[in-house]
Amino acid sequence: MSRPKLLALQLLVAVVALLVWHLGSTVPLGLGADGKPFFLLPKFFFSTPLDVLARVWTMFASGEVYRHLAITLVEAMLAFAIGALAGIVIGFWFARKPLVAAVFDPYVKMMNALPRVVLAPIFALWFGLGIWSKVWLGVTLVFFIVFFNVYQGVREVSPVVLSNARMLGMNERQLLRHVYWPAALAWVFSSLHTSVGFAVVGAVVGEYLGSSAGLGYLIHQAEGVFDVTGVFAGMLILMVFVMAIDFVVTLVEKPLLVWKPGETKTV
Repeated sequence: MSRPKLLALQLLVAVVALLVWHLGSTVPLGLGADGKPFFLLPKFFFSTPLDVLARVWTMFASGEVYRHLAITLVEAMLAFAIGALAGIVIGFWFARKPLVAAVFDPYVKMMNALPRVVLAPIFALWFGLGIWSKVWLGVTLVFFIVFFNVYQGVREVSPVVLSNARMLGMNERQLLRHVYWPAALAWVFSSLHTSVGFAVVGAVVGEYLGSSAGLGYLIHQAEGVFDVTGVFAGMLILMVFVMAIDFVVTLVEKPLLVWKPGETKTV
């Protein structure tokens, strides 16, 4: 499918969703048992798209949101960078050292099975209510996504390619640079696209549970006074925020994977 058609379909999905939300929250379906108008999506619980957009505009126009957005951005980027780097390095190490992978396999699985929300108060106790408790919570989410993808990507390298490379006289460093790393790169970026959102989730959940600033703090404050419009406005900012970071990852990915055959396009 051509790029313009794909973008048109993506926009169509957004328009339909917003239209359903708008009609469901503003057009009554009839009268309820109490004689009052009945809405599919009552404003008290769902607000309206126009109210949410107006609140987002107000938050940016007043400058209220910039400080909170900057704090969440720093926390998410630190979590993303630390978690991704650790996942790549340890994933490569485990994939190249089967004995190490076998020894630590049950411990990695046990740590991955821990609910991250349980770790949030522990990190708050260890690192305080500043940014680092949120950063390390995000790291625990990012690390395992990247680690498992890199580990699997290195293990998926074709034995035939490895044999041919060794026949040509490549040493381990050359194999890492010219065989293992290119083979794992697609897996790495696949995990990075997923982990961007999880880095933000870690930061926001940490802020939600205990902080004095950040987008999670704003959402928590709005929720505490039943300000549904404020909650949805914070969520909308978060979604756009994640998409912007993911776009940056895509810009970095394209030149690094230029050698990879693209998908067959149909018009």
